[in-house]
Amino acid sequence: MQLKNHNLTDVRYSEILYEKRPVRNTDGSLVDGLYNAWIILNNPAQYNSYTTAAIKQIILAFGEASNDRSVVNVVFTAVGEKAFCTGGNTAEYAEYYSGNPQEYSQYMRLFNDMVSAILKCEKPVINRVNGMRIGGGQEIGMAADFTIASDLARFGQAGPKHGSAAIGGATDFLHLFVGVERAMASLTLCEPWTAHQAYHLGLITDLAPVLVVDGEFIANPLVITDRFADQYGRIVFGTSKTGEELAKGKEHMAKATIDFRKLDEAVDRLSAKLLHTFPNCTAKTLSEVRKKKLEHWDKNKESSREWLALNMMTEARAGFQAFHFGPKDRREVDFILLRRRLAEGTPWSEALQHEISPQFSK
Repeated sequence: MQLKNHNLTDVRYSEILYEKRPVRNTDGSLVDGLYNAWIILNNPAQYNSYTTAAIKQIILAFGEASNDRSVVNVVFTAVGEKAFCTGGNTAEYAEYYSGNPQEYSQYMRLFNDMVSAILKCEKPVINRVNGMRIGGGQEIGMAADFTIASDLARFGQAGPKHGSAAIGGATDFLHLFVGVERAMASLTLCEPWTAHQAYHLGLITDLAPVLVVDGEFIANPLVITDRFADQYGRIVFGTSKTGEELAKGKEHMAKATIDFRKLDEAVDRLSAKLLHTFPNCTAKTLSEVRKKKLEHWDKNKESSREWLALNMMTEARAGFQAFHFGPKDRREVDFILLRRRLAEGTPWSEALQHEISPQFSK
């Protein structure tokens, strides 16, 4: 019998990598004829931010993996050691989409389709986090079913610091993982969590050490991995070290090399466990749990897209251009001056953006 091809189109991937790798059994052996589809962001020079072209290919890649009868799981990851994904490409945002709401509206329709493609994939999706998962990267990561992270990874949002709101999925998903108040703090303050904090809060499934010193894997030396109470009685775990302890951690880290073997072993272990389940029953379980995300996502994605497009005329235009064109040590607008001007009734204009933006200051 000749099998039907259910893919929308055949595509040659150029902005991302798409690989089929033999799935491993629980004993580590390769299984003939069955694969994990690896969808790999490939823009390490820009922290694996996704361009418009990359988004299109991610959508098609998830469709291809979903339709491939030989694929057991999808591993969604990225090239390099620094980042899984930091969101949309700031060069595109600053140079093309800023001030162009009609163009950004169409871009956000593609972005919405990317998130939806992850959520409707008929295979388990494992987000292998090899570094920072920030902004839109956090949102597409939370659309996955499982997250296995490097213990050097950091998780968080950037929206209100750079002129946007995290309404590409984060406001729909994050509270389902960590509760409303922690989600509120993350989404507004944009203070990232370490991988250890993310695991402790229930945001991720597992984490693995990736630093090697003298042939031995060590835990991230920049974070506190012991549990003890601070002066307020709060349990300290996973927070970044400070002062002398941070300096010592950096010295230790300078001696280390990065090795993702333990991370890949953790991905393989989870993948092998999923291999030993009924595929249809697993797919149904995924779709039922995903409904909690989809309930919010499908309700909000279109109105969010429209708001984000209009916001490109005001705060997003100022924020993205400040981040992209501003000096390395000053990539945010002058928030106090902005609030003062708005309190005075100053309308948004080119003059106001120039006044608050670091790239125009003397």
